[in-house]
Amino acid sequence: MIRGISSIFRREFASYFATPVAIVFLVIYLVISGIFTFFVGGFYERGQADLEPFFAYQPWLFLFLIPAIAMRLWAEERKSGTIELLLTLPISPSAAIIGKFLAAWAFIAVAVAFTAPVWITVNYLGNPDNGVIIASYIGTLLMAGGYLAIGAAMSALSKNQVIAFVLAIAICFVFTVSGLPMVLGFFEGWAPDWFTSLVAGFSFLTRFSAISKGVLDFRDLLYFLSLIALWLFLGRMIIDAKKEVG
Repeated sequence: MIRGISSIFRREFASYFATPVAIVFLVIYLVISGIFTFFVGGFYERGQADLEPFFAYQPWLFLFLIPAIAMRLWAEERKSGTIELLLTLPISPSAAIIGKFLAAWAFIAVAVAFTAPVWITVNYLGNPDNGVIIASYIGTLLMAGGYLAIGAAMSALSKNQVIAFVLAIAICFVFTVSGLPMVLGFFEGWAPDWFTSLVAGFSFLTRFSAISKGVLDFRDLLYFLSLIALWLFLGRMIIDAKKEVG
């Protein structure tokens, strides 16, 4: 299985850089991140050498950008008819799913790595807490993995990339905002406290906010890893069901 994952990973990862997809995504991600960090986030006006404005907007950037990457993972294979060929190769469907996911995740990690000059800049301007920044980058990648796993499952559900994109955004949006006071206020007064806490616990913002403060709680790490595993499993079930239907 490891060999199958490695084979799919190399093929998929290379495909990003064989087309303009990589350049377009990198440019859009870096430009928008810069705008949110230095202009919308008031980086210079704050007078603090940290990356809080940068990380504060990552969940909202990923909410739209990662489904755009994920929508092609399986929808494109289904539309072109190559999914049948892929699934007849001497590798398991699980290896194909994991290999595709890891390749897309690695590509997103490359995009995030290109923001390193911002990190260098804040170290030049002051003395930031680099431990907090490292934890925030780890949280960013874990959150990206969660968005990506959801998007991959939606891509397996439909051969139309636009539909996969919209479905992924809708589900990711629910996971993103479930911890906001506005959402939790809806449950207060009629739902028990444990249920409200449960809803808040599913929020990407709640989990990411804790990690971005420099606290790498095992429960937050387990949440993102479990979420990724769950949605990859659901993606496998969808692919199997589509294959049986024909």
